[in-house]
Amino acid sequence: MENYNQTSNDFILLGLFPSSRLGIILFILIFLIFLIALFGNLFMILLIFLDTHLHIPMYFLLSQLSFIDLNYISTIVPKMAYNFLFADKSISFIGCGIQSFFFLTLGGAETLLLTFMAYDRYVAICFPLHYPIKISRKVCMLMIIGSWVMGSINSCAHTTYAFRIPYCKSRAINHFFCDVPAMLTLACMDTRIYEYTVFMSTIFFLLLPFIGIACSYGRVLFAVYYMHSTKGRKKAYSTCSTHLTVVTFYYMPFAYTYLRPRSFRTPTEDKALAVFYTILTPMLNPVIYSLRNKEVIGALRRLIHRFCSVKLSTNIVA
Repeated sequence: MENYNQTSNDFILLGLFPSSRLGIILFILIFLIFLIALFGNLFMILLIFLDTHLHIPMYFLLSQLSFIDLNYISTIVPKMAYNFLFADKSISFIGCGIQSFFFLTLGGAETLLLTFMAYDRYVAICFPLHYPIKISRKVCMLMIIGSWVMGSINSCAHTTYAFRIPYCKSRAINHFFCDVPAMLTLACMDTRIYEYTVFMSTIFFLLLPFIGIACSYGRVLFAVYYMHSTKGRKKAYSTCSTHLTVVTFYYMPFAYTYLRPRSFRTPTEDKALAVFYTILTPMLNPVIYSLRNKEVIGALRRLIHRFCSVKLSTNIVA
């Protein structure tokens, strides 16, 4: 029993930033990325809500992706910034559990949502006449609810187990957030069986969805190749390449981290890879979808035109 910490239930997050000038530069860079992600995702949600031309399943799913990313990065960065600015690396046992729960819920929901977005594009391009039936508003709602429910169930199971196992005296988590695999290195019991369940969850939430996305887009590219319309082909390629870019940035680092055995991983490498799927991807998603999507750019122009018209009318009345 002497190996257990009886004095405090708090964990220590060793963080991402070194105690040097480089750490300050990295902090400023990541905080700027956080602000871009915050305002970028809010912008996408509001734009899709305000523009009726975007009230279709594809953009309804995209608004959910922005909502997930907005919460995803907000679960990680504010606490990381607080720890760095106030030189307080501690996080309470309950706080760590809450952070871990939301991280896993949002991460699981995003992987499934990206899969449903790929299926949406597959049906839209390969079966355009059946699209209103196969991807109705009801089906779209079921996709979103299913993503959240499955992500929550998976998160609840892992968080409950991870916070019921005993931890040794050292409660220093070598990460910048409460990542379950990083916490398992502090456990005072054999966690190999649980690590196997983590591996299986990763296959279900990362590998299988990625295979589904690859198959969907393989079929889409095959259909696009035989399209007679040059305009339709360009639009399909643009949409697919945008989604594939997002998927690659999110899935690859995530899968590479969680599918490898602990003996092949290092804390430094895990933290570097985690930056991609916790910080960079939530920032890149709204940027990629807005800059590479003509319909989103068109909606932005209509919104600006509407705003300018209202302002002009107000000035005339005044």
